[in-house]
Amino acid sequence: MMDKELLAERVEEVLRQAGFTTSDRCYLRPRSFDFAARKGDLFLLLKILSNIDGLNEQSALEVRRLAQHLFASPILVGEKTRDQYLERGAVYFRYGIPTVSLFTLADCILEGALPLVYAAHGGLYVRIDGARMRELRLERGISLGSLASDLGVSRRTISKYEMEDMDTSVDVALKLEEIFEQELIQPVDPFHPEAVEEEKGPVTDNILRLLLEIGFEVVPTAQAPFNAITRDDSLVVLTGVSKFSQSMLKKARLMSSLSEVAKTKSVVIVDGETKLECIEETALIEKRELETLDEIDEFEDLVAEKQNK
Repeated sequence: MMDKELLAERVEEVLRQAGFTTSDRCYLRPRSFDFAARKGDLFLLLKILSNIDGLNEQSALEVRRLAQHLFASPILVGEKTRDQYLERGAVYFRYGIPTVSLFTLADCILEGALPLVYAAHGGLYVRIDGARMRELRLERGISLGSLASDLGVSRRTISKYEMEDMDTSVDVALKLEEIFEQELIQPVDPFHPEAVEEEKGPVTDNILRLLLEIGFEVVPTAQAPFNAITRDDSLVVLTGVSKFSQSMLKKARLMSSLSEVAKTKSVVIVDGETKLECIEETALIEKRELETLDEIDEFEDLVAEKQNK
């Protein structure tokens, strides 16, 4: 089995081959994701684990929350679950995060071949086009009972396939395609999972509360290389809060790399004094400067001013 470091390198290599821009790796701990990648409108937050069972619920919730507020898709790339290798061409889910092997990722982004199968309790399943199946059945005058008998399932099950888009086993789906001589299996898109509204935690940090007061929505983070996502309708800011230190400089550089890929602004609010205006693309704003601002526009102007110096 590949170690995490080698797997992360291979994933970056595949993404770059497919024309993605990738951010620097997040080496700071704790971290809910390892790096970000973008190609056009597709923005991914990637977590890499040799064994996907190593993802805990807290990290998963955080990366889903980050993805929601950064208009990104969270994805976990791994090799094994328990002692089994991940199936090529299958999507797994860990706490709601789509999970694929390196080979499945490569098939998706290099070949445009989306998986047809997903793993859930009890085995591998597929999604079928229930409306199309009903249309074909009625066109050919096949009764519910007759089709149920051919498949070895109940009439109620056939009805659920047609009316409720109930998923089915690979065997049943293949048999349906054979009966109707039509493709009915629908691909699973790991890059556009169903959106789940994630609750954001309370804003307890006094400096972040200043941003609330000037009109921003503030989404605090616990396991990211920044302390919050700060946003309004037109502006998204990766926001750090720190005293001036060497570790703050490292964090600011990483935030700059992430913001470039995420197409956001990047700011560290310095609790104290700093002679620096900017670290790469990350603007440094002293707490006392923030205290003089009343409007989001003033904040945006200050950031632009620091970045242009």
